[in-house]
Amino acid sequence: MAVRLFVGNLSYTTTELDLRTYFGAIAPPSQIVLPVDRETGRPRGFAFVEYLDRANAEKAIQQFNGQVFNGRPLAVSEARAREDRGPGGPPSGPRPGGFGPRPPSSFGGPPRAFDPNAAPAPSRSRNFGPDAKPQRGGPKAKKKDAERPRGPIPLKATGRSFTLDDDSPDEALPDIDDFATSKPEDEKEKEKEDEES
Repeated sequence: MAVRLFVGNLSYTTTELDLRTYFGAIAPPSQIVLPVDRETGRPRGFAFVEYLDRANAEKAIQQFNGQVFNGRPLAVSEARAREDRGPGGPPSGPRPGGFGPRPPSSFGGPPRAFDPNAAPAPSRSRNFGPDAKPQRGGPKAKKKDAERPRGPIPLKATGRSFTLDDDSPDEALPDIDDFATSKPEDEKEKEKEDEES
């Protein structure tokens, strides 16, 4: 009976020919399946390699599991049927969104048979809290809110730039005493005296 091996952690550049050559070192595989993504057409990073003899399959697991192939360490194990997978595999049983029968609802106990003489069931009230406060102003207040601008007021760029080095001859600059750049009073007086003499 044929034994199918699961080969995981494959490089996306791996081809079927690469796998056939690599696993052919033990014995020629009877079948190799390299699944691809339906939408992109790219390999999905795993493959199935099948041997006709169980001894060859077990030897391939021992030799290739954990070995680096195309830059990645392989995970080689015996493939299991979908039903045998543990909690990491897809759910067993009917698939979600399928056309199988809907499971019975567990809300409120088992369904009851219809009885035309029975009293109607009390309506379920969905009262989750106090009533909302009444809104004041009515439609006029809503209209005023709609006319109000929302968010920050946009500023228009005038296209005029301002610089610190404004050399306009029209304006006289005020005389500012800057102690960092001006000379001390003693030196000013000395210069005046030198100019006068």
